[in-house]
Amino acid sequence: MARKSPGINTGSMADISFLLLTFFLLTSSINTEQGIPRRLPPPKDKNQKEEIIDINKRNLLDVKVSFNDEIVVNGEVIGINELKNRTKEFFANPFNLPHLPVKQNTYIENLGDYAVSKGVVSLTNDQGTSYNMYVQVQNELQRAVNELRDEVSSNFFGKKYDLLDTMYQNAVKKAVPQNISEAPPVDFSKAN
Repeated sequence: MARKSPGINTGSMADISFLLLTFFLLTSSINTEQGIPRRLPPPKDKNQKEEIIDINKRNLLDVKVSFNDEIVVNGEVIGINELKNRTKEFFANPFNLPHLPVKQNTYIENLGDYAVSKGVVSLTNDQGTSYNMYVQVQNELQRAVNELRDEVSSNFFGKKYDLLDTMYQNAVKKAVPQNISEAPPVDFSKAN
C-alpha cells in the first residue's frame, strides 16, 4: 500500500496574504486626477435678463483657438510657442503700458503694498479644436502664471513658489492671481 504524503497546512497562508494585501493598500498611493482650475462663466438662468458686463478692453487678453488649431490673441495669429510670453507680459505689465492691464496697489500680508494686475485671460475654443491643442494652450497659460509666481516668490522670499510655506504661497497667489476665464466651446464658423 502506498504512503499518503502529508498535506501542507495553508491556514496561515490566508492570514499572510491578507496582511500583505493590507500593507500594500495602506502604503501605496492612488493617483487622483486633478482638473484644470479655471473660472467658468456662471450658468444662465432662463428667467434672468442677460446683462452686459462692461470690462475695460485693456484688461482683457482674448485668446481663441480655432477648429484647425490656430491661436488668435486679440485678433493676431500667433504660434503656441509665443503664447506663454504674451500671457506673462500681459499679466506683468512691467512698464505700466496703456495697452496692457491696469495695476491696482493692494496691501498683501507678508508682501506689503503690491501692484496687482487686473488682467483677465479669456479663452474660447472652437468645438473642432483638437484635444492636444487644447491641452497645450492650457499648459502655456498655466506656465505663464507659474513663472510669474516663481519670479515674485524669488524676489520676496529668495526661493521658488513650490518651496514656500502655505502662508507665503497664499500671499504670492494674491499678488499673481490666476485670472483665466474659459468660455464654453463655440462653432466659430457659425459665429461669423
